[in-house]
Amino acid sequence: MEIVWLGHSAFRIRSREAILITDPCPKSVGYNMGRPTADIVTVSHDHEGHSYVHGVAGTPRLVRGPGEYEIAGVLITGVLTYHDDSRGSARGENTAFVIETEDLRLCHLGDLGHVPTPEQVEEMAGVDILLAPVGGSTALDAAAAAETISLLEPKLVIPMHYATPASTVKLDPLDRFLKEMGASSVTAQPRLSVNRSALPPETHVVVLDYKR
Repeated sequence: MEIVWLGHSAFRIRSREAILITDPCPKSVGYNMGRPTADIVTVSHDHEGHSYVHGVAGTPRLVRGPGEYEIAGVLITGVLTYHDDSRGSARGENTAFVIETEDLRLCHLGDLGHVPTPEQVEEMAGVDILLAPVGGSTALDAAAAAETISLLEPKLVIPMHYATPASTVKLDPLDRFLKEMGASSVTAQPRLSVNRSALPPETHVVVLDYKR
């Protein structure tokens, strides 16, 4: 599996079965995704910075909302969560997507705005790779992200939704999260190529540089 960060909360996930784009974002948030081709697009919620489906080429299957989906050999489970810590009363619902492909279990948390409940943790249990917002504002901040990671116990964590020189959204810098995780010496890399045999024994933070 290859994972490339396209900026904000958008990733391209390429497996043997299919290419997925998560939470595609428009140029207005500061990132230029180009026009990636995909078989599947997941959208965690309808806010502009996470639902720019028209920016994806091809004829992808669109996945929104809770439920179970099987597309092109990829199993996807949408887990109902919220975009705030008051059960959606401030900013509505959010869907976290658990994606199973190539014998790996990956979870994209979208704009999760609260530490998951025990029931939500159970639905996301066994995640190998976690794509987690860490920059606060409308989603998890560094402390809440670290707490969520401790509950889900993934092998790899890829932070997203934080301040960069390109971002136009007011968010906290990545350093706060890295300090919270005790991982201040991490160096950004352009992509992550991973298979089950390469997973570390304990949680490890991987920082991806966004595709320019």
